[in-house]
Amino acid sequence: MTPKLVGRFAPTPSGRMHLGNVFSALLGWLAVRSAGGKMVLRIEDLDPRAQHPGLARLLMDDLQWLGLDWDEGPVYQSERKQIYENALELLKNRKLVYPCFCSRAELHAAKAPHASDGTYIYRGTCRNLSPAEIAEKSRLRSPAYRLRVPELGKPKELVGFDDLIWGHQEKHLAQDCGDFLIRRSDGVFAYQLAVVVDDGAAGVNLVVRGRDLLGSAARQIYLAELLELPIPRYAHIPLLIAPDGRRLSKRERDLDLGVLRAKGVNPARLIGGLATLVGLVSPGTEALPADLCQYFDWNTLREHRKDIVVDDEVLQSLGIYR
Repeated sequence: MTPKLVGRFAPTPSGRMHLGNVFSALLGWLAVRSAGGKMVLRIEDLDPRAQHPGLARLLMDDLQWLGLDWDEGPVYQSERKQIYENALELLKNRKLVYPCFCSRAELHAAKAPHASDGTYIYRGTCRNLSPAEIAEKSRLRSPAYRLRVPELGKPKELVGFDDLIWGHQEKHLAQDCGDFLIRRSDGVFAYQLAVVVDDGAAGVNLVVRGRDLLGSAARQIYLAELLELPIPRYAHIPLLIAPDGRRLSKRERDLDLGVLRAKGVNPARLIGGLATLVGLVSPGTEALPADLCQYFDWNTLREHRKDIVVDDEVLQSLGIYR
């Protein structure tokens, strides 16, 4: 018997949702709801700078305004620190992590020239420190913690998975990221650890998110294996990008939902227009998410996996006029 699909929204309350967030949330919701699955809402407020209860409430109100509902949550990461600590202790006991004392400046100075996506390749500076070196460095600063990844030529050096949009992917963690952070030096747990633990606890078995996070999937799969957690299916959808090539972000304040709602944008036109961008419905369709479940199709998404330039023509199709 095929298990019931469980997906999730996982917004960070650092600002209102922008069009790219809405696009990702819509496709994730349609993927799950079209198969009769369950949606979980998680508020990713691990970083103290993202702990804004008022913004979290606005995010939930925006989701409801768009017609994107959920069955479980909200779950706040800021309330789950002990759970992440337990996972870290498990990894420590198995000698899979080590303290890292590298400063941000040192990491950027050693950035690999081919890390074009902005992810530096950690070179293992602190990987083999002696107990005496660790004790001495600990007197000067608190360490971060890194997960050891398999060295080239060692078992499990290659992590493979089948993305529902991009097909088969294979990553050499040692080459692609090196030993990666699971807790920062200020005690904040890293996204990679928290998301794996949270997805496992909620039974999430389908993760739909932007293509910019495709590189994180192998790290999360490896970490889930170490923690003996189930591994979800992944689908990395195209990005909405500005005409100058930058992906849309919360810095694009004139395209966040606070501004768009104040302008009187019609949610049915917005949702229908976003579905049009990936070929699910014909241009000019106005529909709320529940109306679109019958049209969701993975093959169509695979055919429309190129990033989408949000120019004035696209904005007008969404009912947005600057």
